[in-house]
Amino acid sequence: MQNKLYTFSSVAKINRFLHITGQRANGYHELQSVFQFLNYGDTLHFRPNQSGEIALTTPIDGVDHEQNLIVKAARALKQHTVSSVGVDISIDKRLPMGGGLGGGSSNAATTLLALNKLWQLNLSQRALIDIGVTLGADVPVFIYGETVFAQGIGELLTPYKTDTPWFLVTIPDVSISTATVFQHPELPRNHQPLNINDFDIEQCVNDCEPLVRKLYPEVEKLLAWLLEYAPSRLTGTGACIFTRFDSQAEALRLQDKLPPGVKSFVAQGLDRSPILDELEQH
Repeated sequence: MQNKLYTFSSVAKINRFLHITGQRANGYHELQSVFQFLNYGDTLHFRPNQSGEIALTTPIDGVDHEQNLIVKAARALKQHTVSSVGVDISIDKRLPMGGGLGGGSSNAATTLLALNKLWQLNLSQRALIDIGVTLGADVPVFIYGETVFAQGIGELLTPYKTDTPWFLVTIPDVSISTATVFQHPELPRNHQPLNINDFDIEQCVNDCEPLVRKLYPEVEKLLAWLLEYAPSRLTGTGACIFTRFDSQAEALRLQDKLPPGVKSFVAQGLDRSPILDELEQH
């Protein structure tokens, strides 16, 4: 596998809802959410090498090389397995930072999954999840690779079947720090827990949304506009907003009406991340 280039998907996720049910003594928040993947995201390229070095050849503006989750994931895997193999990595970046689409976590998960295969390490999914959770709370979801109902601090994952509608995802011109939202004193933390077997996903909410709308006028303005046309909701702690449709054509029609300058994309919800099939093909 040396010197050959391998390409893998690193897709976006949305939180169909996000309920915060409590806060632990250590500051971590208890939550419930359904994570669903989209058929849209970044693309990562890997070329294993014998030098033992890990190099990201396409730096991301505003992100220090050593703090990039791609590099951190590769180093964590190498350290865990004491592998002598290296890799050159490049990325075609489409997902915004601070958008609530899980771009960094998805990149980290794709790196762990791809290198586990390319370096022939044969670690189990559970072992990769244990490494991934040290990099970020959302990384295990992307390693798991299927739509899940998440509980606890996001680490308790249960397969969950839901619909796969089309979404118009709009991207306000602002980057939102997850820590800023979760540390804010006005964030509600007492949502009554759901019964996983008996709830309507469309009746659920994002508990972060009212606070984000208050703190970020860019989000408030765009979300108010979208709600005039169709059900719309913040994903994660934001800033991106998803608007649900039954067909691609409906999503594209609203995309054509968006105010000038608003960035967006149309994508379909998935039951399963494409990287799982890509790994099997290799």
